Amino acid sequence: MTDIGLGGRTRLDRDRLLRLLQDYGVHLGVAVLLLVNIAITPHFLSAENFRTQAVQVAPVLIVALGMALAIGSEGVDLSVGSVMALSTSLLSLYLGYGMWIALLVAVLGGAAVGVANGALIAYIGVQPIVATLALMVAGRGLAQVLLPQLKDVHDPTMASLGSGDLLGIPYLVLIAVALALLVAFVVRRTTFGRQLLAIGDSRPAAKLAGLPVRRVLILVYVCSGALAAIAGVLATARLTASDPTSLGNLMELSAITAVVVGGTPLSGGRVRIGGTVAGAVLIQLLTATLIKHDLPPSWTQIAQAVVIILAVYAARERGRR
Repeated sequence: MTDIGLGGRTRLDRDRLLRLLQDYGVHLGVAVLLLVNIAITPHFLSAENFRTQAVQVAPVLIVALGMALAIGSEGVDLSVGSVMALSTSLLSLYLGYGMWIALLVAVLGGAAVGVANGALIAYIGVQPIVATLALMVAGRGLAQVLLPQLKDVHDPTMASLGSGDLLGIPYLVLIAVALALLVAFVVRRTTFGRQLLAIGDSRPAAKLAGLPVRRVLILVYVCSGALAAIAGVLATARLTASDPTSLGNLMELSAITAVVVGGTPLSGGRVRIGGTVAGAVLIQLLTATLIKHDLPPSWTQIAQAVVIILAVYAARERGRR
């Protein structure tokens, strides 16, 4: 009996450890990277460095928010990087009509890609990974057709958006934080958020319960597309140039990493916005650490892949219990 009791206690301790790692491992990872950088990276604690890191993480976080909604519905959106490229092309083409018109067209372009993704998934029954992969290829191609090469953006308002600040906090960071709070509110406090989680938990059960599954799925991908377009606009404002060839490349990898590491399971039914924010910060710190110590960019991709595998393994082990 004692052996059984000890064995049961050991399993409980292991389950508790796995649960803690899934829920708070990303925060621990951020803390560890901060301590490592403080110890070995020169000038890491400078205000300018923190400002740079915050500005660079903002587009990743915004895209990851939309990705979290897609994954929470038991899907995925591989087209987010191409949507960023499409938005920068549209922004550049319509900037002559005024910044606000250009912004609206860019965001509507991203939302239109989301409608196409959602329709393929909800009405035709195409798997999310296949539907969004098709739009990933088509979106990048359309972006390059609209704007074949890099083009400088000469607009004072856009320049101010990319480099300006309010009380010392960059506009890009303020926008990213505001969107994170908005998405968190939508997921936790609205009917749409509850329906999204129910669909992600069990789509057949959601249909039997009379939930508007198709409408919710389309809205999920519209939100993801619109958020990716906003990220593309902000990245363009920061770079003061539209480059549909490279903007958003591998952004889907960074977004998926941030979401999964943040504790949102790939099986759907749950969305952790706080964890997604921490995941985006973790990815940025990891990238910055490798760059500051003169390691090639390919190491960043390898490190992200390792982080994804560890996060998925932890979720899989927990799911077995």
